[in-house]
Amino acid sequence: MAKRTAAKVANPTVREKTVPVDPAEGRIVSSAHLVSAKVPELSETEFGMILAWHAFSRWMMRCMAAAGVSDMTPMDVLVLHHVAHRQSEKKLADVCFVLNVEDTHVVSYSLKKLSGMGLVQGEKRGKEVFFTATEAGRAACLRYRDVREACLLPGFSGDADENARLGDLARLLRTLSGRYDQAARAASAAAQ
Repeated sequence: MAKRTAAKVANPTVREKTVPVDPAEGRIVSSAHLVSAKVPELSETEFGMILAWHAFSRWMMRCMAAAGVSDMTPMDVLVLHHVAHRQSEKKLADVCFVLNVEDTHVVSYSLKKLSGMGLVQGEKRGKEVFFTATEAGRAACLRYRDVREACLLPGFSGDADENARLGDLARLLRTLSGRYDQAARAASAAAQ
């Protein structure tokens, strides 16, 4: 029997019967039917992004609530932080562009809500409205930073190796964002 197996291995013309391997086997994914044999790790990455997005969303809302401002959605928190960024005026289109939000109505709703809460203010000039964070809005962002420092950052070492890995991850996520945007455009064109 051992000679027979050796003969099969030695003779390349004899083919072993292969059983198709499930690319999802042993992977942590949310949708096994989407796992591709070409890039099976992409499904694991997508599941990781799903989990990370929801955890990050919960974190933003709870951090802002701990900073004294409740009833904010993740988009509200993102918009407030961006409007407060570098204390410069922002137009609706600027906020949408930087946050990569296609639906301007979502950001417009957040800006109106934040204005109603006294955290941002808009000044109309011609057809454009320029938004800035109010003193209350800047104070909320600084309290958010304090909660972030106290609750999130103790989980990180701050050493150079960890920071380098986080930088690599940030670059990879921006690259993936571009690939998903390009694929979304291709899918839209294919659907028309």
